[in-house]
Amino acid sequence: MKYIVMFAGTTDDQEQWEKMPKDQLEATYARIGKWFEEHTKSGKIVGGEELQPPSTATTIRRKNGKVTVTDGPFIESKEVLGGFAIVDVKDLDEALAIAKSWPGGNLVEVRPIVDHSAEGG
Repeated sequence: MKYIVMFAGTTDDQEQWEKMPKDQLEATYARIGKWFEEHTKSGKIVGGEELQPPSTATTIRRKNGKVTVTDGPFIESKEVLGGFAIVDVKDLDEALAIAKSWPGGNLVEVRPIVDHSAEGG
């Protein structure tokens, strides 16, 4: 079963991340790289990426047939999505075990991915 493991934090966390001393940042990225490598080699992580900060987002809205494009994230929020991994594991417990070992922050959300393959599409 596939799950998305989303790495989140607050806007304060994002600011701290951006102000982190270079040596501390490099050590954190090394732990994150090791985490991805370990779970990718085991075949459990099948995809994932780090995201640029919310300030780089572009949002497209459609209302009454009209499309608007604006700079910035689609919602004003104190929470920030920093990246994600897609895991292919036997069940939620295994996905949670992987998420609990995340070394890059304090907030991780795990959500099942809808499997459309059974629809015969």
